[in-house]
Amino acid sequence: MENLLSTMKMEVHDNLYLKEPFSSELGSSIVEEGATLIRDLGMEHFTFKKLALQIGVTEAAVYRYFENKHMLLLYLTAWYWAWMEVNYVYATANMESSKDRLSIAMKLMVNGPVFTKNTHIDPLDLRNIVVNESLKGYLTKTVDIEHESGIFAQVYNFGDRISKLIFEINPNYLYPKTLAYTIMESSLLHAFNAKHLPDMTEQSLDSENRLVFFEDLILKAISNE
Repeated sequence: MENLLSTMKMEVHDNLYLKEPFSSELGSSIVEEGATLIRDLGMEHFTFKKLALQIGVTEAAVYRYFENKHMLLLYLTAWYWAWMEVNYVYATANMESSKDRLSIAMKLMVNGPVFTKNTHIDPLDLRNIVVNESLKGYLTKTVDIEHESGIFAQVYNFGDRISKLIFEINPNYLYPKTLAYTIMESSLLHAFNAKHLPDMTEQSLDSENRLVFFEDLILKAISNE
């Protein structure tokens, strides 16, 4: 199964790019090297000029694929959530129990993807980018326009799967969507805080205990309704 997934290209909304990146060798390099530079430099210090120098092309060539670095970040974020959805689908195949499927979903959200190899983009690099940079892509003045354009579809697709699981487990719970997205966002924020702002969490809360914390949080919320 992992061999099959390792060559799979994620489909994301075409409003995220000007030209489909993986339609050419240059476009593939822009995405792959762009992800590496964003991971290493952070969005504040990443520029298309630096990316162009890295891959040996003109800056104008990069702009033929993406309108700006903000859209490249949103593209990578969308790719990550599409990859997470594929991970979820394959990891829960033939699972009947909603609680078992929710357990898999929680592991994905808290610890990252189960399948970590892909020939197009390194899923672990994407995880790093999403934890450290993705909120910078959402908390902007243009977010309403971007929402209307449909470019957050992959985030919504994964979150909706979680909310449907919550509803399956407890149809009387009033806020399945709110809870699902709260866990998605807070699990990423906590992963950031644990590394960079450790005074915001208990030192004992390693990845295993973070999973226990979030499972406890979601299951108690559902059972209390």
